[in-house]
Amino acid sequence: QVYLKESGGGLVQAGGSLRLSCRTSGVTFKIHPFNWYRQGPGKQRELVASISSSGQTEYSEFVKGRFTISRDNARTTVYLQMNSLKVEDTGVYYCHVNRQQYDFWGQGTQVTVSS
Repeated sequence: QVYLKESGGGLVQAGGSLRLSCRTSGVTFKIHPFNWYRQGPGKQRELVASISSSGQTEYSEFVKGRFTISRDNARTTVYLQMNSLKVEDTGVYYCHVNRQQYDFWGQGTQVTVSS
């Protein structure tokens, strides 16, 4: 059974930083790409960042230069380092993996950025 568990969210002032973690189990970690999504209040879920099995990364325009996605294959964990946080970064952040054409999600971690 695939299990994704996010942590590291919290309340931070604008300009601050947070590091999110996504612990995984039930997948052959090293062969899968992983994604971070977020859902702000009253908004649809949107893709934030992706990392391939080889470590290539992609970012949505609204986080480029501020967020960094990374992975630790030994710890089967995906990270999202978030710097220069803005109020509009507020939302629930979700870890995602697609395995055998099925989408798996964690329960999410809340990030709140205050002005």
